[in-house]
Amino acid sequence: MDFAPIWDQLAHSIAELPKSGLLMAAIAAMVLGILGSMVMRWVPSIGRLLRAGSTLALMAVLAMVVLQLSRMDPRFDMAVPQLGMPEQTVAGDETRVKLARDGHFWLRGELNGHPTRFLVDTGATLTAVSTETAQSAGLEVRTNGLPVRMQTANGPVAAQLTSIEELRFGNVTARGLDAIIAPGLGPTNVIGMNLLSRLASWRVEGDTMILVPNNPQEPLEVTG
Repeated sequence: MDFAPIWDQLAHSIAELPKSGLLMAAIAAMVLGILGSMVMRWVPSIGRLLRAGSTLALMAVLAMVVLQLSRMDPRFDMAVPQLGMPEQTVAGDETRVKLARDGHFWLRGELNGHPTRFLVDTGATLTAVSTETAQSAGLEVRTNGLPVRMQTANGPVAAQLTSIEELRFGNVTARGLDAIIAPGLGPTNVIGMNLLSRLASWRVEGDTMILVPNNPQEPLEVTG
């Protein structure tokens, strides 16, 4: 397993920490540790307690960073809804998509009830939406998440994590899906491997992509 992309993302996330809500928690933990060291001179028992709390808080911040990275890499099958992150599920029957004239597979569906077109990109780790789509669908930036580095035609940009309440296309319904709001996408929305890896299977036969979710759902009727 190649861990280089994970370490690259970890380094970027640490560099971008000041833009994250986790920064306040990390600063508070460090202040607690400093306070504990000062109190140790007069009340050793309380000082040790404060320093232990500081250590545990910093470990919790690091754990949140690692768990977020694990959810962004489909090679790690980890679901941690009990830590404040939504459970990621995909359900539905087989959905078939024909290859478009531009050489890509496009899906017509809904994001939080908002009609949306999606480009299927098997090279993308995360599902990504444009800033325009995010505003129309009412997506909010996850304040306790870390900014994510995304490579675009104009170079790397920092994108923000969000959670999609419901994404539907064909007979597929994905709930609580991690995604990024990417300013460099223009009007394009991308379905990435964090959704595809949770299907029962997916494959390409000739000019058709076949998506097979785990549980049957009512098909989404899309007009136009």
